[in-house]
Amino acid sequence: MNKKEGQPIIPPVPEEPEPSSFKLILALGIAGFISGIILVATFIYTDPIIRANKEAAIQRAIFKVLPACDTYTPLTVKEGRLVKYEPDDKAKKESDKDVPLIYAGYNKNKELVGFAIPGSEPGFQDIIATIFGYDGTRKVIIGFEVLESKETPGLGDKIFKDADFQTNFTALAVEPEIVPVKKGARQHPNEVETITGATISSKAVVRLLNNTMARWQQSIDDYIEQNNLSLSQKHE
Repeated sequence: MNKKEGQPIIPPVPEEPEPSSFKLILALGIAGFISGIILVATFIYTDPIIRANKEAAIQRAIFKVLPACDTYTPLTVKEGRLVKYEPDDKAKKESDKDVPLIYAGYNKNKELVGFAIPGSEPGFQDIIATIFGYDGTRKVIIGFEVLESKETPGLGDKIFKDADFQTNFTALAVEPEIVPVKKGARQHPNEVETITGATISSKAVVRLLNNTMARWQQSIDDYIEQNNLSLSQKHE
């Protein structure tokens, strides 16, 4: 077909060559390498800060869950016995965050006032991390603090915001096993009144306490007996 007279001739647009697979893979590899460096650098910078903040939070919580506590000693299990935790140089260079620890608290007269015991348990949303005070002579929990929780605002977060729920942990017997009951139905010293609308989170706390005590109670009993210790009865 002849072109109409006066119609401009449009040259064909040259097709751009498709980038080779090698160039695409190289570009992705470089981007991934740079992203990896950024992530590693961020972790190296922030990890000590995060760990320091967690240690500071635990320190504050120890004094809160152990009334009359003035100083404390970290303890861990070694060869089946509770002993003072003293990390060696190698442990300091590596990470000791996975070493299970509890803390023996002492008053100003160097008398043992109890043990601060960390524990964690899956809740409704995520892991609930806590620390609680334990009187190994009376075998009762004498304080409770939530260290980390992502439970539902207005419901599950009442495990650390509800003042009535906190009163469960001023003299909570651990023997026999701790059991949850409905609000207002508590009749025995080993019962915890759950929070209306946050039953799952409340029961998660009860499981946490039972599981953590099952792990540590015998070691604590042996530690008190082996060291001929008696806890100070002053918890004010």
